[in-house]
Amino acid sequence: MPMIDELLAAGAPPIVAILRGIQPDEALGVTAALVDAGIRMIEVPLNSPEPLASIAAMQERFGERVLIGAGTVLTVEAVDAVADTGARLIVTPNSAPHVIAHSVERGLEVMPGCMTPTEAFAALSAGARRLKLFPAGSLGIGHFKAMREVLPKNVGVWAVGGVDATNAATWMAAGAAGVAAGGSLYRPGRTAEDIGRIARDLTVALA
Repeated sequence: MPMIDELLAAGAPPIVAILRGIQPDEALGVTAALVDAGIRMIEVPLNSPEPLASIAAMQERFGERVLIGAGTVLTVEAVDAVADTGARLIVTPNSAPHVIAHSVERGLEVMPGCMTPTEAFAALSAGARRLKLFPAGSLGIGHFKAMREVLPKNVGVWAVGGVDATNAATWMAAGAAGVAAGGSLYRPGRTAEDIGRIARDLTVALA
């Protein structure tokens, strides 16, 4: 099962697709469209309908070549539930040291959210190796650059929130290790074909 470093080394675009609100009956079709567009990292937020059912189905079908996981992970119990599906990616909206440490103990890829240097260093102390600046769109490039200056050089910071094909390259040029796209990419009711087209535009923007 691939992890982020392996995927990036193999040439995968540094993009996580966020499928907030996806239904289990559309999970495989949407995932196939994303994979066809080049996406290799996908998260289903746990405040989606039956998220573990979607994650389990996606993991079974695509887990050998795609890093599948969950977002909006808030508890160690949720970490265990996601891990039990075979999925390997844990994304949090906050810096909760006990959730981060438990994810690391389970051998999972964890990307905790942070807004401030205090939150960022708390996440790193708990074992995180990369961080998610959230919400990046409202914080802005200047905030990102200021945080980037004080963080260890080997820590990748991903821009999440308000990212789309029009600004993804700007975030990367500013020093982001990657981006994640949510509402700009997937919304309930959007067809798999449309999602695939948007995903291709995003991957082309970072090519």
